[in-house]
Amino acid sequence: MKLFIIGLLAGVIGGMGIGGGTILIPGLTIFTGTEQHLAQSVNLLSFIPTASVALLYHLKHKNIKTKIILYIIITGLIGSFIGSFASIYISSNILKKMFALFLLLMGIYEIVSKQKIK
Repeated sequence: MKLFIIGLLAGVIGGMGIGGGTILIPGLTIFTGTEQHLAQSVNLLSFIPTASVALLYHLKHKNIKTKIILYIIITGLIGSFIGSFASIYISSNILKKMFALFLLLMGIYEIVSKQKIK
């Protein structure tokens, strides 16, 4: 049941483009005791089908700026290679703390940000 709820919430959040990993990774590590490296790999594998569904929806509704896609894909591939290589040498405990710090900083930024809603 825990996996069902975690997967459903991650899918909904991911479908909104917010990032299902923000739910999936902590959900797996906290509520099921999954090791951080495994939770991150599960997140990456589950991202493919869920992102595909969301991508088709956003393409249909023209919510994508094609001018930046190629740049983001290329730099994202480079970053993914570097991050994957680096994660091999980082303990699960440190990865978990890095992820928590990232979420905390993003949360603080969103709270104090004065960006206008379009």
